Amino acid sequence: MQARFNFVEQHYRGTLIDVGIGSGAFVELRQNRRRPTYGYDVNPAGIEWLEQRMLMVDPHLVAFDAATLWDVLEHIPDFQSLISNVREWLFLSLPIFRDAEHVLRSKHFRPDEHCWYFTREGLVIAMGMCGFALVSESSIETDLGREDIGMFAFRREINGARL
Repeated sequence: MQARFNFVEQHYRGTLIDVGIGSGAFVELRQNRRRPTYGYDVNPAGIEWLEQRMLMVDPHLVAFDAATLWDVLEHIPDFQSLISNVREWLFLSLPIFRDAEHVLRSKHFRPDEHCWYFTREGLVIAMGMCGFALVSESSIETDLGREDIGMFAFRREINGARL
């Protein structure tokens, strides 16, 4: 969580929404560091955790300047509608593959859970089609032992220019 916090801090320190909160550790870490952070989840335990703290917000209905999707994007069939409400910064972590063979051999190949399998270049193109340009990336999650996980910071562009 600290690596994720540090990665976001390099680019953005304002209010954001964490989509797919997991245990809520990232939300708590940011809140403890006085960085307003809301969350959204589809898991009943995550929803309950957020509602108890009055931090649940639906990013399909409310726009945010920034969003984090840690290990989430690959699970969302229509992620374009979700990230259309992100005004400036989008932070992601997800499995990154070299090619189709790598996908098929990977522990991350889960057709029952994952809708998307990206190469680095494919992710950059997909985010570009959604209006975001790559600003930075990190292999820290892989360095910490998470196989093939990339971390990315994208920034919204308007007519080819960053906001």
